[in-house]
Amino acid sequence: MTTYAKTVVTPDQINFYNENGYILFEKLIDEETLDALRVETDRVVAEAAELTEHNAQYDLEDSHSVSDPRVRRLKSPSSNWPFFWDLVKYQPVLDVVEALIGTDIRLQNDKLNMKSAQFGAAVEWHQDWPFYPHTNDDLLSAGILLDDCYEENGPLLVIPGSHKRPIYDHHADGFFSGAVDPDNFDWDMNTDPVALEGPAGSVSFHHVRIMHGSALNTSDRMRRLLLNGYAAADAWPIMGLGKMSLDDYNAKICHGNPVLQPRQTGVPPYLPLPAAPLQGSIYENQKALKNRFFDTYKKS
Repeated sequence: MTTYAKTVVTPDQINFYNENGYILFEKLIDEETLDALRVETDRVVAEAAELTEHNAQYDLEDSHSVSDPRVRRLKSPSSNWPFFWDLVKYQPVLDVVEALIGTDIRLQNDKLNMKSAQFGAAVEWHQDWPFYPHTNDDLLSAGILLDDCYEENGPLLVIPGSHKRPIYDHHADGFFSGAVDPDNFDWDMNTDPVALEGPAGSVSFHHVRIMHGSALNTSDRMRRLLLNGYAAADAWPIMGLGKMSLDDYNAKICHGNPVLQPRQTGVPPYLPLPAAPLQGSIYENQKALKNRFFDTYKKS
């Protein structure tokens, strides 16, 4: 088992995160772990070659075909492939998460979004909070870059400070769409967005309420981003545990201990209801949005 030096998070870095809703640590993932992550990702993606439609593990590009397989997301990889659960507990990342939201930490969700060269799908502007509101908002996502990521291959974009603004409407035609209509933007698209760019192995951390999105990848390079969503253990889901048992819920604790007493704070609630007409992933949810900001790949 590899032992890592503790990742130092300074008071200035914590203040920056609290003020802006994001922070990035370059090359936080060591080369050996990064190489293993790429190998495992390639192996898992190759297994999707014979699929003809989405399933519980894979979300496919609209342009996917058996002859030209294209995967845009691995769903809940930590539940489906053991390597990814081990990575959820990667100490250098958890050191940062602990500094930002506390000692007792639960995995809230995870996904590996893949923007393949020349066609990787865009994700419209949204906040994560409306998808899974909790009793408090000490939740964040840690985004691990598997590839060098810069403007040309579709980096994650954020609006600094938007985690302190109201929760925006994520509905279209009366149904949850998982996206904000560009007509309802109240930020300057020429100056406000910040790209979370960096070399492979860098990790960004963004608040559950920050506005974010990403453009189509029109470059000749991949952009793969593993997003592990972490929650303070005393942040409990307003929508309930669903079909998950308490034991299964507590099994998602990846640092510290389970907490049975939820902490309630004065954050604005939001319910993702009525449910989006298209289920399966945010990509499907957002198809209900008629007024889009980013270009969308059109199947020929």
